[in-house]
Amino acid sequence: MSVNVIATDGDVRIQPGCEVTLHFSLMLSSGEEIDTTRNAEPAKFVVGDGNLLPGFEAALLGKTKGYAEQVLLKPADAFGERNEDNVQVLSKDKFSDVLETLEVGLMISFGSPEGELPGVVTDVYERTIKVDFNHPLSGREIVFDVAVLDVKVGGGADPYASGK
Repeated sequence: MSVNVIATDGDVRIQPGCEVTLHFSLMLSSGEEIDTTRNAEPAKFVVGDGNLLPGFEAALLGKTKGYAEQVLLKPADAFGERNEDNVQVLSKDKFSDVLETLEVGLMISFGSPEGELPGVVTDVYERTIKVDFNHPLSGREIVFDVAVLDVKVGGGADPYASGK
């Protein structure tokens, strides 16, 4: 009986449904590090499960174990463009429970039909406050520094385990 090798683990290309293990750092284009896994356990996720932003996943599609690179992502592919409609001036009356701590830079969580919505206080006036509901990194280019440690088909499941 002859056996032909069709693929090795290193040949598995990242695609939707794959389990990916990687180390990453997120940096501003200035080089300032925002987040990293490099000093901790690597991150694991299944492509398409919503744990990684679509722009970051798109940068990984088709790559294999051992891939390492820095990818510059435009705002639309990272945390989105800034939207000035997401900056709201609200009455201080609505903030009686946090009035004493109300200051510029304070992050406040608001309830919405979609769940919690965080906002950052940008100005405090006599009767109102200005709150920015944009993601703090919106409008910024992000450097995605990634090293793919492992790629498994189907979230790590063995496609031959059922014997079919």
